Amino acid sequence: MIVRNLEEARKTERFVQADSGNWDSTRLVLASDNMNHSFHITRIYEGTETPIHYKHHLETVYCIEGEGEVETVADGKIWPIKPGDVYVLDKHDQHLLRASKTMTLACVFYPAITGTEKHREDGSYAPADEA
Repeated sequence: MIVRNLEEARKTERFVQADSGNWDSTRLVLASDNMNHSFHITRIYEGTETPIHYKHHLETVYCIEGEGEVETVADGKIWPIKPGDVYVLDKHDQHLLRASKTMTLACVFYPAITGTEKHREDGSYAPADEA
């Protein structure tokens, strides 16, 4: 069994801040935990827009608090996001994530990430076998 505390994990290397200054993420479950997925608590900061394109990962995102929107780049469709909403990037959707109020999100990635990935210029992480 694995038990971790969010606030304690934020004091370790599991806490990652974006170079852009748009978000931070605490990676509570990673590839090294051998769970085939990873689980993160991510904060998207108020007033930011973050381009993301997980070409090699699927992601499910649940909004715990805050407000914003997610836009799919391919068709320009925009969905408001508020507490209680979930969005699923089931087609490696290139998207823009905007926060009008800082959003706290619970995120599940498949396959699991290692925790040391950096967003590449196109908004993606490297494939799991390159991480």
